[in-house]
Amino acid sequence: MQSKTAFLVLAAASFLAATSAAWPREDVLSEGNKEFRGGYVKACSLDGVNPVHHPYIFRNPAVARSFGFFLGPDRRWHVVPNCHIW
Repeated sequence: MQSKTAFLVLAAASFLAATSAAWPREDVLSEGNKEFRGGYVKACSLDGVNPVHHPYIFRNPAVARSFGFFLGPDRRWHVVPNCHIW
């Protein structure tokens, strides 16, 4: 009976550890926005970037410009021509 209980407790603990590791983690930024870890924005490159996931950059045109981006007349983000931030 004790070994069965110990096995069930161990199985439940391993299940919880495995499933919690798969959940996305959230960081709360100072502005109160939430950002999912694992993604980043590289200056002068919009490859694979979804602006919705990076509001701290794309809600502020000055910050976006510091990364080398501008909002075009088509309301889409573009990279500044000949972008050299670093």
